[in-house]
Amino acid sequence: MWVYQKTLQHPVNIKNMDLKMAKYLITQFGGPNGELAASLRYLSQRYTMPTGKTRALLTDIGTEELAHVEMIASMVYQLTADATPEQLKAAGLGTNYAQNGFGIYPSDANGVPFTTAYIAVMGDPVTDLHEDMAAEQKALATYYHLINLTDDVDMIDVLRFLGEREIVHYQRFGEALMDVYDLNESQHVF
Repeated sequence: MWVYQKTLQHPVNIKNMDLKMAKYLITQFGGPNGELAASLRYLSQRYTMPTGKTRALLTDIGTEELAHVEMIASMVYQLTADATPEQLKAAGLGTNYAQNGFGIYPSDANGVPFTTAYIAVMGDPVTDLHEDMAAEQKALATYYHLINLTDDVDMIDVLRFLGEREIVHYQRFGEALMDVYDLNESQHVF
């Protein structure tokens, strides 16, 4: 079904340890507006989409979001790779270290673990596509916020790429929404 290439969708080569940024960035891994929530949302919503085209779109974007999960995890790992437990504690990552060691655990920036409560699945294509567009906008806003929190050009490069993908996904969901409206309209007999 998939061809797995052992490369990330966009290169991640963070050269400088930045534990505060890692703490902020983890929200895009396991926070409410993060990539894991988006992936699971779209892969769950696809079943009630009315056409093969809209189902395929949610499958494709949901799968791409998994690639973004991998990119975010790589970034967090690179930002924390050489940290000592004392440094992690000083940066507010001590509880994460105590529970997960150097593992990348899905949580938000406050350490709240990922929950499926972040995933909205209504079963109505119009409602779900509106939710998806809103989710992409929230993720984009989060990427802008993260860019404002760093001056590391390597970080900014990846965050911009991810933000650009949010814009494309928003546009594709908008097109799918118009297709669903057209389909719904064509089924009405007056």
